[in-house]
Amino acid sequence: MKEPFLERLQQGPLLADGAMGTLLYSRLPGAAARARCFDEVTLSRPELVRAIHQEYIRAGAQVIETNTFGANRAKLANYDLADKVHEINVAAVRLAREAREITGESVFLAGAVGPSGRPLQALLTGERDEQRMLELRAIFREQVEGLLEGGVDLIILETFSDLTELRQALLAVRECCDLPVVAQMSFGEDGRTLAGQSPARVALMLAELGANVVGANCSVGPSGTLDVLEEMAVAVQRLPQVALSAQPNAGLPSRIEQRFLYVSTPEYFADYAQRFASAGVRLIGGCCGTTPRHILAMRQALGDRTLTQMLFTGASVALTAAASKAASAAVLEEEEVAPKARTPTRLQQKLEAGEFVVMVELDPPKGLNPAKILEGARQVKEAGVEFINIADSPMARVRMSCLSLARLIRDYLDLEAIIHFTTRDRNLMGLQSDLLGAHALGIRNILALTGDPIHAGDYPNLTGIWNVDSVGLIRILKGMNEGHDAAGASLGGEASFYVGAGLNLNMSEDSIDLDRERSRRKLQGAAEANEEPRISEIELELERYDRKLAAGADYIMTQPIYDIAVLERFLERKGKPSVPLILGMIPLHSFRHAERLHNEVAGITISDVVREQMREAGEHGREVGMELARQLLVEAKARGYIQGCYLMPSFGRYDVVSSVARSLLG
Repeated sequence: MKEPFLERLQQGPLLADGAMGTLLYSRLPGAAARARCFDEVTLSRPELVRAIHQEYIRAGAQVIETNTFGANRAKLANYDLADKVHEINVAAVRLAREAREITGESVFLAGAVGPSGRPLQALLTGERDEQRMLELRAIFREQVEGLLEGGVDLIILETFSDLTELRQALLAVRECCDLPVVAQMSFGEDGRTLAGQSPARVALMLAELGANVVGANCSVGPSGTLDVLEEMAVAVQRLPQVALSAQPNAGLPSRIEQRFLYVSTPEYFADYAQRFASAGVRLIGGCCGTTPRHILAMRQALGDRTLTQMLFTGASVALTAAASKAASAAVLEEEEVAPKARTPTRLQQKLEAGEFVVMVELDPPKGLNPAKILEGARQVKEAGVEFINIADSPMARVRMSCLSLARLIRDYLDLEAIIHFTTRDRNLMGLQSDLLGAHALGIRNILALTGDPIHAGDYPNLTGIWNVDSVGLIRILKGMNEGHDAAGASLGGEASFYVGAGLNLNMSEDSIDLDRERSRRKLQGAAEANEEPRISEIELELERYDRKLAAGADYIMTQPIYDIAVLERFLERKGKPSVPLILGMIPLHSFRHAERLHNEVAGITISDVVREQMREAGEHGREVGMELARQLLVEAKARGYIQGCYLMPSFGRYDVVSSVARSLLG
């Protein structure tokens, strides 16, 4: 399976971001900035780091680097932060991902890894015994593991001045994963490394060690960097699998009092962006002294953004307004505003015909721009997926309306959505108003859910509404299909909602929290609300399952499972459902991913056997996780247990769920 980053490089130059340290230095208080560990700012000033990422993305960067250049044990020890390696690296990736989600752009997240910071002369005196190299490699491996847990798309090794040290860093990455690696050395004005190696030798050695992209960054400005890259290009011209990268400084800095000033202008960088592209460089960005203004100029010089990126920028509104208006009119004319006979959705038609369906679940963006999500939907459509699940502000965090995103996905990609609709945030009137609007927009596949608890989200002091629970919502939807609202008032026609219900198969025999159960029964108006309930978790879930079917659920969608015995236990107790059963699945990426889901995410249980398999998979965790997911789903399908599945991507890896989907649909 090809990596999306490498596939994109084959299509043409990618624009990386510019300096992080330069901007942090300029925005932190004077004396404090000079003595500050910029990697630690990730923890103490996350909003500042996130804002810088967002500035670069809005300027046109297609690759952003995490604020982790010096986040290794050796460097952090200088600030008494050696025990924060894992925390800083995971947090830095999270901030980069949040910036990506807020802006909505489809950018790649690169885990930045710089030199160890150990005295350079110690590496150049011949004291290079095996133990020393192992210790050095362990320093890099620890940092890379944190970046991987955070969910980066690639690793950038940058600003190395010693090839031996860079070799250990590259080996450390390859011990941990098979993600794409960009390996960059720093060269002096003479076009050589500090140890005197030539660009050609560096490029060939890094390529031999498994680097996917080789290049130069920092030290000198665009002119000197271009000279280095032209030598590298000659050296790797017979290695088509190896791409080139360039991230120069904004010229040589001048020191004025306590500040370093860089002289290269954005316009100068724009000119060199074109020169780099003409020389065959595929990853182009900036290093020290470069700012979002430099990146914006380079973006403009390299050409327009992709169609997906352009659809939702302010500049495109005027261009697309007329087309959007015409499209909306055509849709209304086709569907008619006046009620007509109930029309089954595509999902309903396929399930009632006995076909096996594959869905992919996408979370709406946290910001204004849905371009990244639409790009993900486009990728899974190419894999043959016809249906997209859209969550409703999952984990009680503010996100774009699932209704709006469902309509965008339909209009731009002709994919049918199943929206998760919760009773947490809307009172009874608001619930029905939104449902009527959804129906008018052609959004009619509804998964009825109660919703995640408020205290888990962004506004823990708010209170949920929950006028009804998921069972009550199913009843409301079925009533609308009969032509009336919850109060019995006529809707002027029958709706055509196709209603799903959730099921947690990861149930235990443990007793549930009694106060929680009392509250639930009171919410449902149960006569025994004041009685002392005595019920286990599995009994409660099975009772809810029966109530959902009785209320009229048309299909059941389960939480993810990782052992087919869990599904068989349910079927033994309840028999095969009278409605289609759709199994949830999150393909595992690594042992750490499996441990986090098992120990930190409610409703997900992963067996000791599967977690041990992921532990043994090591750097091949993603491939093993995909195969485990595929095997379970294929077996459940072959035995007739399920009629479909929905796949949930982690870390924005749509390529992973696309690969699993292809194997099920092929």
